[in-house]
Amino acid sequence: MRPGASLFAFRSVLAQYCSNRLFINAFSSLNPHFDMSESRQLVIGTRGSKLALTQTNQVRDQLVEICAEAGVSVSVEIIHTTGDREDKSDLSTIGGQGLFTAEIERALIEGQIDVAVHSLKDLPTVSREELIVAATPERVDVRDVIVTRGVPVPDVVSSLAVLPVSSSLGTGSPRRRAQLLALRPDLRFGAIRGNIDTRLAKLQRGDFDGIVLAAAGLQRLAMSGEINIYLDTAQVLPAPGQGALGLQMRRDDDKVELVQKLNHAPTWYGVTAERSFLRSLGGGCLEPFGAWGRVISGELVLDGVMAQPDGSNLKRSSLTGDPETAEELGRNLALELQNDSAETAR
Repeated sequence: MRPGASLFAFRSVLAQYCSNRLFINAFSSLNPHFDMSESRQLVIGTRGSKLALTQTNQVRDQLVEICAEAGVSVSVEIIHTTGDREDKSDLSTIGGQGLFTAEIERALIEGQIDVAVHSLKDLPTVSREELIVAATPERVDVRDVIVTRGVPVPDVVSSLAVLPVSSSLGTGSPRRRAQLLALRPDLRFGAIRGNIDTRLAKLQRGDFDGIVLAAAGLQRLAMSGEINIYLDTAQVLPAPGQGALGLQMRRDDDKVELVQKLNHAPTWYGVTAERSFLRSLGGGCLEPFGAWGRVISGELVLDGVMAQPDGSNLKRSSLTGDPETAEELGRNLALELQNDSAETAR
């Protein structure tokens, strides 16, 4: 090699490197979400509770397989939300439903994460324009359940009738309270917050005779053995989105198609109708409204309920239609119940 040839080669490589970095920096200024070090990563954001992490890890495991084929690595980042930090205050006094999602959506918009895993019932029905729900994996049990201090008897189906007169139940949900009061006006209710373990501890120390929870959460944590009473959907309709996950992304993310492979169409149609119903009523998780949509023999069946907080003037109805008209079905059912409620009030 000629004297100085190695220095010349080094300078050529350095010049090419600098040229490439100038291009990358220029591109980054045009696209704030572009990061050369993370361009082949999919970062999943989630709350830090045991349930949230369990759900997210299940999603991550599925995405790892899907993304490996595209050369995209998958990681998880925990986002601490106001709703988690303020777990002793009543939701209605500290900001309502969005407390569990606002910080996560901000991290999504700013490019800190690429996918947010939400319990869909916690996600407000009106979202930022730049965000979409890219997929809803297959739904699990939609029912509400009651856990009491008594030891559950395996294979024995219990009902509300087994609760003693004037039993006290812990729940922060106006929807659950209203529907249960319509069935059992003698029941007494107290607000309860915190994760599942915290709520079970409050039950065991005697704060309540029972607590009302979503079956899905207990099942995902392998805690079905704690359940004493399953509330049939003919008695108590779930919250819109209950038992389902929503995978939220930036609308313009080029990895949306990868995540959409986890979408379960029957679940998507059902929750789309439910959320349309809730949005049309102008409510959220702090209103006594419930809905359940499911596809049966190719048709979308949507049940809905609305009531006063004390369980009075409870109205319930059902509509059936083409799954492709899920949004319209939700709006129509909301209008029907609103009209029915107005007629009764006259």
